[in-house]
Amino acid sequence: MNSSLVVIPAFNESANLGALIDDVRKYIPASDVLVVNDGSTDNTSVVGRNSGAKVLDIPYNIGYGGAVQTGFRFATEYDYDYVITIDGDAQHDPASAKNLIQAMGRSGADVIIGSRFLAGNYRMPFARRTGVWLFSRIARLYTGVQFTDPTSGFQLLNRKVFSYFAEGDNYPLDYPDVNVIMAMHNMHFKVIEAPVTMREKPGGKSMHSGFKPFIYIMRMLLAILMVLLRKEE
Repeated sequence: MNSSLVVIPAFNESANLGALIDDVRKYIPASDVLVVNDGSTDNTSVVGRNSGAKVLDIPYNIGYGGAVQTGFRFATEYDYDYVITIDGDAQHDPASAKNLIQAMGRSGADVIIGSRFLAGNYRMPFARRTGVWLFSRIARLYTGVQFTDPTSGFQLLNRKVFSYFAEGDNYPLDYPDVNVIMAMHNMHFKVIEAPVTMREKPGGKSMHSGFKPFIYIMRMLLAILMVLLRKEE
């Protein structure tokens, strides 16, 4: 693979970030590493720099999608050919990045989404599982392609795609999930999945606890509506 950048959006992930960067360097050694510190109040920025990563500090929390888009803009400006996005909570296993790279080489796809479910035995709470099921059906109806894990943030994108998402409001600031798959379909980008493994989050507590999954589902339905309205313009 040509020049590539691993983009790690991170909000208060100082406890997990150092080990994650070590794993990225072990399993994706040819890639540069960029931590996008999304207004953290802990030592995320310091840990990123001490681990040898490039770090961009956003002065306040703008949201996951905004942090990822910041990484896309950096990759576009510095002429990278590929971007791999990995969440900063260390649940994505960088050892699985080889599956994404191999799938892109075989298929010629523009984007490879890492699916936790293709690997076999990943389990999640009922509310989140319901959301994934719903968005999988919506993605299938809209694109004609079966996606088992449309909410996965573990992805490999070529320059054609990430440079498009780097522009203006082409990428959502909060939840870039099935709405982004729909947007890529509108742009005629080829998107497929490849299996990845998921690790338990160190420290235990999930960002999707309590009522958050239900709020997420409602906001994502609104985001899907916006994609539909935008297509009609």
